[in-house]
Amino acid sequence: MSEVTTRAGSRRREQTRARLLDAAHAVFAEVGMDAASVEMICERAGFTRGAFYSNFESKDELFVALVAQLTDAKLEEVAVRVRDLGPREDLDPSLLVREVVGQSFGANFEPHLFSELRTQALRDPRLAAAYLGLQDAMAGRVADIIRHVVEVYGFRVRLPIEEAARLLVDVADDTCTRAILEGASPAQMNATINARMETVAGLLVEAP
Repeated sequence: MSEVTTRAGSRRREQTRARLLDAAHAVFAEVGMDAASVEMICERAGFTRGAFYSNFESKDELFVALVAQLTDAKLEEVAVRVRDLGPREDLDPSLLVREVVGQSFGANFEPHLFSELRTQALRDPRLAAAYLGLQDAMAGRVADIIRHVVEVYGFRVRLPIEEAARLLVDVADDTCTRAILEGASPAQMNATINARMETVAGLLVEAP
């Protein structure tokens, strides 16, 4: 098999996987994880079950991959906004959260999917391992963002960076879950998350 053929096959596989993820995103948002079926996702994507199972072992694996993709994209958006700010003398921890996190957690931020994964993980040991791995990855990304902020702005963190990152992830997770249980709208949820993040940032980080 030539290198060109191999690359073409890889691109097709990536495109198929992306379409399945997009279809799953729409189906999960409409009916939830429990009611969604592989058949529904395949029909939405325009693929056969064979195409599905050549990319994912199960609906659960697809759901985890979707949540990972969405959270990674949102954290990357936060990281880019932090890098784009550049050094500023007037930047304090609360303002950083307001200008970076507040602007990032808007469109396509769907914490109900992460909360649904958490609920499923409480009942399924396999999903529990995937959920914990996803949380660890998120905490690692947040820790990298905090390190960048410390290096650029000279902020001081009152906890080890890894612990601070874990705390921020836990606070966001808990805030999302409570907001969903209370029936908050996406706008209300975003406002609550931003307010709590500002509060926690003020407690964890101090300007030089």
